[in-house]
Amino acid sequence: MKLQKIALPACLTLLCAAWAPPGLAADTELQLVIKNKQFEPAEIKAPAAQKLRILVHNQDSTPEEFESHSLKREKIIPGGAKATILVGPLKPGRYEFFGEFNPNSAKGALVIE
Repeated sequence: MKLQKIALPACLTLLCAAWAPPGLAADTELQLVIKNKQFEPAEIKAPAAQKLRILVHNQDSTPEEFESHSLKREKIIPGGAKATILVGPLKPGRYEFFGEFNPNSAKGALVIE
């Protein structure tokens, strides 16, 4: 009896995953590095209408804050640490971001096509 209670939800989960529309199956993952108080690359591109996962690796020894008014996100990333920032789905356009602690050097943009 216990096997049936466990097996049915597992089968339903697998069935739903198999029939999920392609756009919902997985997030688009983007890589972003903070190095020498700058974002590298300074511009990242992604397709419209998809959920995005931006993986940020702060390779500097000091903390930096990823901030974007247009994306409505801010996240402090300690020196040597990594962080994940989730956004989207987004419409086509240019979404600026910057480093709150080094706004003159740490600038970038997410371009949605």
